[in-house]
This record gives sequence, structure tokens and C-alpha cells, in this order.
Amino acid sequence: MATPNTFLNTPSKTPSNTPSLSKRSHHQSHNSNPGNQSTSSSNEFKSRFEAYNRLQAAAVAFGEKLPIPEIVALGGQSDGKSSLLEALLGFRFNVREVEMGTRRPLILQMVHDPTALEPRCRFQEEDSEEYGSPVVLASAIADLIKCRTEALLRKTKTAVSSKPIVMRAEYAYCPNLTIIDTPGFVLKAKKGEPEKTPDEIISMVKSLASPPHRILLFLQQSSVEWCSSLWLDAIRDIDPTFRRTIIVVSKFDNRLKEFNDRWEVDRYLSANGYLGENIRPFFVALPKDRNTVSNDEFRRQISQVDSEVIKHLREGVKGGFDEEKFGPFIGFSSLREYLESELQKRYKEAAPATLALLEQRCDEVTYELVKMDSKIQATSDVTHLRRSAMLHAASVSNHVGALIDGAADPPPEQWGKTTEEECLESGIGSWPGVAAEIKPPNGSLRLYGGAAFERVMHEFRCAAYSIECPPVSREKVANILLAHAGRGGGRGAAEAAAEIARTAARSWLAPLLDTACDRLAFVLGNLFELAVERNRCRKSDYGKKTGDMDGYVGFHAALRHSYSRFIKDISKQCKQIVRHHLDSVTSPYSLACYESDFQGGFGSTLTAFNQASAASFCLELSDGGSALQEETPKDQENIPPEKSAQQITPGKGPEMREALRESQMTVPETPSPDQPCDLVYNGVKKELGNCVEVARKRHPRLTGSSKNADHLRMQNGGSLFFGSGDSGSRTVSAYSEICSSAARHFSRIRETLVERSVTSTLNSGFLIPCRDRLMVALGLDLFAVDDEKFMDMFVAPGAIDVLQNERQSLQKRQKILQSCLNEFKSIAQTL
Repeated sequence: MATPNTFLNTPSKTPSNTPSLSKRSHHQSHNSNPGNQSTSSSNEFKSRFEAYNRLQAAAVAFGEKLPIPEIVALGGQSDGKSSLLEALLGFRFNVREVEMGTRRPLILQMVHDPTALEPRCRFQEEDSEEYGSPVVLASAIADLIKCRTEALLRKTKTAVSSKPIVMRAEYAYCPNLTIIDTPGFVLKAKKGEPEKTPDEIISMVKSLASPPHRILLFLQQSSVEWCSSLWLDAIRDIDPTFRRTIIVVSKFDNRLKEFNDRWEVDRYLSANGYLGENIRPFFVALPKDRNTVSNDEFRRQISQVDSEVIKHLREGVKGGFDEEKFGPFIGFSSLREYLESELQKRYKEAAPATLALLEQRCDEVTYELVKMDSKIQATSDVTHLRRSAMLHAASVSNHVGALIDGAADPPPEQWGKTTEEECLESGIGSWPGVAAEIKPPNGSLRLYGGAAFERVMHEFRCAAYSIECPPVSREKVANILLAHAGRGGGRGAAEAAAEIARTAARSWLAPLLDTACDRLAFVLGNLFELAVERNRCRKSDYGKKTGDMDGYVGFHAALRHSYSRFIKDISKQCKQIVRHHLDSVTSPYSLACYESDFQGGFGSTLTAFNQASAASFCLELSDGGSALQEETPKDQENIPPEKSAQQITPGKGPEMREALRESQMTVPETPSPDQPCDLVYNGVKKELGNCVEVARKRHPRLTGSSKNADHLRMQNGGSLFFGSGDSGSRTVSAYSEICSSAARHFSRIRETLVERSVTSTLNSGFLIPCRDRLMVALGLDLFAVDDEKFMDMFVAPGAIDVLQNERQSLQKRQKILQSCLNEFKSIAQTL
């Protein structure tokens, strides 16, 4: 313990001026035969004590943080804290359990009342400054403490709680003293308790003992050596120099038999080398008999143990002990007198500061009460409500913009969502048409706002590029190709491949675009809760500017609904815009963007094929057709093949000039799939010739294209029909060429759509409205209405009840604080 004159800056009496026995007798005579001066001093202290007790009760009830001088008892389990409290009270009540003592802080307000010949104990009601009816039986006191403790621990589902129990004890034999008893330190949790219970107890006790206005009363058994003390280091963490710590060695009688010579006693009592030169612990022994005895017998036993300890030190130890130096620190009576005088001194010194603080708090509570009256009055003021509601909506809108721009509060780890959580909570699931699992970067991080928006955009790109042009059946290719080939124009195969790619893009990319819009809308929809939380946390920064809309459930519901509708509207608009982009990029009129790919990708084979299709549509698309000699690598699907070193316009080369001689040959009609493809040029049947002649009459332009057919025949081993001829000379079939062309066309559509259109559209379509138009949209939706419709949002009887309850609580707090202020003003006049 620090020497009395080292507690903070408070001078205190030095108990070493007179022997302990003389002091105790003086203390007794002081209580039995008080003079006028001592009576006046005692009355002043009692009035201060009563004022502080009422102030303490108000602080506990209303959560006030007031620097009230208090004593906090702390130490290891079974180190004697509860026994010491019973001795101070002057009667026994068992708050100890086998493995765990108090599990909630117990604030004991001991009031010396000469008229209370039997202890009158009352407990402060939970969450109130009122005290209940007096409890007389000691067993009832212990049961009530245990009942309240267990009820709170069940409610909070914890092993210990920092919420205190307040008990006021009025008794003729107790001092004017207030002590906070804390749960004892333990090394291991008892059975059925969480393993972290010991750490929770230490953390809670440190929190209670840390305020500098509190005196620490640390108890340790005499059987524990200073060098091996388990909890002394914990006390040093709170009070490194022991300036405000009183160290009490409990169960001192257990150590007396070890002392034979004076030097042994003096060395132990001095605790040199462990506590510091000027630190003097108190040494206390209390009755061990736990049998039921009367209160008078209990107090007599306490006095008897004190006398026996002093007698043993004087007579049982050779040479006695340094009574002048250590006598004032031995015995329960010395500790009790010192605690009472120390607390009295602290009360007196703290009175001016307490008075100033009470005046400040009274002014603050009065101001809060005026604000509450104004708020209640404003519930029927349409103009005030409009202004407050508009300020609140504007603040929420600003916070939405800040979150989109990258604000990182509230904490993302608490309020953000991973990619998996977004999918589950939105109910959207995986990307449609994508078989592979999409794992975007940062998918496991909890993000929100602009970061989550960008993550979804990247995920959309990954999903889009994972979709390839789906395989097309030969029948479908045949239907499309033959229909285009019959129209002529020299681009039948290219048109067919483009149509296949456009159809696939519309079928597979459209659901992907809708899903992207839904996912982005979900991310932005979540920002409302974050904006409200951010507004609540930062309300003090804005002060009156944000408006106070607490309790208006109808308005908050309307604001939330309006925000959700705004997000749905911009999501719908974005879906329409990106669908328009999809329709545009898959339109036949956009083929100019891809023409170079088709020309370069097929080479002369596809060019000749397109030319020949105008003259004849006898193409082999069945399974017997030859396969591709070379396949385009998947990872190069967007890279157009290299053009040939020399491109010759069809009909201008020497081969074509040679083919002109046979340009007048009759072109056979397309055979039925069931007919064998065995036509020869030198033996054309008359029926086929007639058909071709008819075709020439209907389409004269076909005659001029016969040279292209000869060119195509030359490239295909002299046969016009793909898939015929000898197996060793088979070339690329029409079906494979068209599928390959469609895949390249699909890739270009996908690339153009994702990179040039959709990305910028989604960013501008979602983010710009949230930044620029949100407040206007909310204002038109909520405030551009007549007064009657506007007030429908504020018809909330529950909100008025909440305000009325808060007003009553403020009035009660103001009354208590004002009463304490008046008492302290009276006390200040006598100082």
C-alpha cells in the first residue's frame, strides 16, 4: 500500500503517530462520548456521505460517468474479500460459493445509522434509481444477490457481468463507507463455464479499477509470498506505483506461528524489496468460525481476534515487533478506521469538483429536456417535419454517394459481404449459362459500395468471356444456310454463319446482362442500411443539420421504399439500354464490323464457297462430310487468321481464265438427301438440265457466276459437292466452316458488347443516377405531396410514446441531479 500521504495529491493522517491500541481506544471513546466539535465534524461527513450515496445511485441508474470517490475491493478468489465486507458491515451474509464468489460487481453503500439496531438492507432496482423494500434476513440477502446474478447471466449468456448490484445497508455498527466488491481472480474456469472466463474477470476488474478517482483495496492471503504473488502484477498494470492502492494481507493469523524472533516479524511486515520503501500493507485476521452466531457475537469475535494477534506479536515473538512503525497497520479495526477516514478525506476534497460537474450536468440535462419538449411539439408541426425529413433524406443520399466513392465506414468487415454472401442473400445464384465456377479477385473479402460494384462488374466480364458459341446441329445449319443460299448475292454461307452467331448471342448473353443488372442493383440496394448507420454514427458531426427522425417508423419505411423503388427503376432502365446494345450489335446491319474477320478467316475457300452458292445450293451437310483439317485454337478465337500473301480477285487469275471455257456447262440441281451424289459432267441427265435451264430463266445472274462454280470445282478436286471425291483429297466441309465462322463471329459480338457498350453503360446507368439524381427522386417521391398525405408518414403513436418516455426519464434525472446539486451547494458552504 502506498503510504497515506502518497495517495494522489491528498494529504492523509499518518497512523504511525500513536500505537494501534491507543488509536482503537481513542476511536471507541470518540464514538461513545463525542464532543461538540467531533459531533459537528461527524454530521458534516455524514451529510457528504449521504449526498455521494445518492449521487452514486443516480450514476448507476442513469449511466452517468461521475468521478465519485469509491473503494474497489479486488483480489484472488478465496482471498477474503467477502469476509472483509461482512466484517465492515458488522453482520454476516454469505455471498461466497464453493468455486466462484461474486460474479457481478456488488456496490455496498454502508450508512452508519445509530437508530438502526438491526441491519436494514435495500437493493436498488435494476435500471432504476429507486430502492426496493428493506430486507431483514441475512439469508434473504444472499439469495437475492444470487438470484439477480444468475438472472442477468442467463439473459446475457455470459459467465460474469460488469453490471453492478447496488445494496444500501443502514446499521448502527457499520461505518459510512462505500465499497465495490468485484469477482475474484481465477486461474481456471469452473465446470460448465467458458474457458475465457478468467480473462473476462481480469478485463472487467481492470475496467472498474482504472478510473483515477477510485481507491484500490487489494487483498492477498498471508500464506502467499510476495515474490510468488499471482495477482500483484495485475494490480501493477492498473496502478504501477501503488499511489492509490491499499494492500491488505488477509488471514494473517495463519502466518503468526512462523515468527520466532523480532527481525523475522519486522522483515515480513516491511515487505522491503517487493512493494517499495514507503508502501505499508495492512495485516488483518478475521474469525474463522462460520457457524451461525448473533451479530453482537460476530462483532465480539472480530475484536477478540484483533487483540489475540497483537498479544501474540508482543508476547509470542522473542523481542516483540516494531509496534511504533507497524502497529497502526495491524488489525481489522485499524483498517476500518483508515478506510473511513480516507474516504471522508476524498469526499471533502472532491466536493468542489463534484459541485462544478453537477452544475454542468444539470445544465446539459435541462438543455436536453428543452430539446425534447421542442421535439414533442414539432410532431404536429408540418413545416418542421418537412424540414427535418428533407435534411435526413439529404444526409442519407450524401452518405450513399460517399459509399459509392469508396468510404470505408462503417467497418467493412462487419457490414460488407463476400461474393458468396451476395449471391445467397440476393437469391440470384450463379450466372446463367455458365457451367464453370466464377471466382473473381477479392471474392472472399467483405466489400460494399463502389468496391463491391466493381467486383460484380469484373465477375460479369469473367462470366461473359467463359461463354462460347454453342454447338449447332447440322439440321439447323442446313435450314439457315439453304434459306440464305437461295437468296443469292454471293454471301450465303457468311450470312448463315452470322445469323447463327447473332441468334446464339441473343440467347446466351441476354440472360447474362439481366443477371448483371440484378446483382448490381442488389449491391446498391444494400447501401441504404449502411448510409443510415453512417448517418447515425456521424449525427454529432452534423448536429441540427441532419434533422432528428428517430421514432418515426412510417417515415423511415417510406424513405426505404422510395430508395428501393429508385434502385429498381434505374435497374430496369439499364436492362433496357443494354438490351438495346445487344440488339444493335446483333443486327444484320452491324456486320460491317466483322467483315474483315470473315474474309480473312475463311481464305479463298470460303470466298469461293460463297460465290458458288449463288450458282448452286447443292451442299453436303450430312455426317459424311469431311472434317476440318485444322481447327482454330480456342485461345486465339478472337484473333483473325493471317491473310494469304497474295489475294487475287475472283475471276482475274489465270485459273479463272481457263475456267471460262467451261462456263456454259449446265449446273445440276441440288439432289435430295436420299439420292446418291454421282453426277458427272460429261453425262448430265436431261431432267437436271431442264431444271437448271428453268433456274437460268428465273435467275439470269446465275449464268454469269458459272465461272465461280468452275473455280470452286477446281479447288475441291473437280467436284462441286463437298464431301464427295476420294477420301484422300477431302477438304474442309461446309458444316465445319460455318460453325467455325459462327464461333469467330460470336466472339467479336461478345467482345464488342462487353468492352465497348455494356461496361460503360452499367457504370453510367447505375452510379451517376445514385450520385446526381437520388436526392431529387426521393424529394419528389416523399415531399412533393400535400400536407395531409405527408403527415400520414408521421402518424406514429409509438413514436410519441417513445418521446414522452424519454422526457419523463430526463425529468427524473434532472430532479435527482438538481437535488444532489443543492446538497453539494450546502456542503460547499461548510467547507
